[in-house]
Amino acid sequence: MYRAQQHALTLPAANDTGAVPGHKRGTGFAFDLDGTITRAELLPMIASELGLEAEMRLLTELTMSGMIPFEDSFRLRFAILRSAGLDRIQSIVSEVEFDPDIEQFIRENRDRCFVVTGNLDLWIAPLVERLGCRFYTSTATTEKDGWITGLDTVMRKNVAGLELKDEFDRLVAIGDGFNDVPLFDVADIGIAFTGLHGAPDALVSVSNYVALDGKSLCRLLNTL
Repeated sequence: MYRAQQHALTLPAANDTGAVPGHKRGTGFAFDLDGTITRAELLPMIASELGLEAEMRLLTELTMSGMIPFEDSFRLRFAILRSAGLDRIQSIVSEVEFDPDIEQFIRENRDRCFVVTGNLDLWIAPLVERLGCRFYTSTATTEKDGWITGLDTVMRKNVAGLELKDEFDRLVAIGDGFNDVPLFDVADIGIAFTGLHGAPDALVSVSNYVALDGKSLCRLLNTL
């Protein structure tokens, strides 16, 4: 039996009233973060600012194609970036652009929209504040002074998806990479997003739809 609290931190929005026990509610939307909501992959963006772009790009490409399991890849990428101070990483992350149509859809449907990402809770805290919806993330261990000492849990997207299915009658998953396949496997509807780059065949094969950009994606979401 899956227990989401073992694998992910749930970060609720300030105005999120949450689910009513025993009552499911309509359709929920689970979004990947990098390359779906954001117009850049966050870890390569951070690495570029830190002069580690080549190493991070290779790991990201291998992960997106499914050649390295996400958890192994994330631990390697975390090891590369952990020496950077948290304030610096949050400053870099806070500058990322959102797809404006997807951002608007989430803001208008905050009680039904969720972000399911392997990124670290502390690193993406500025984006949680900007979007204001509930996030499922990987989590870190820290010292009293806030310095990140290691990984606590690495997100398993199917676990977050199963938790959301307990809350909603129907779950729609939106993502762009191989690591979104576990989320699509448990969702009722999967939408492969190709706004930043092409979705891998493995994701397309388990998708019901393919959306080319934010506008067409949100038109589709409004019909579901």
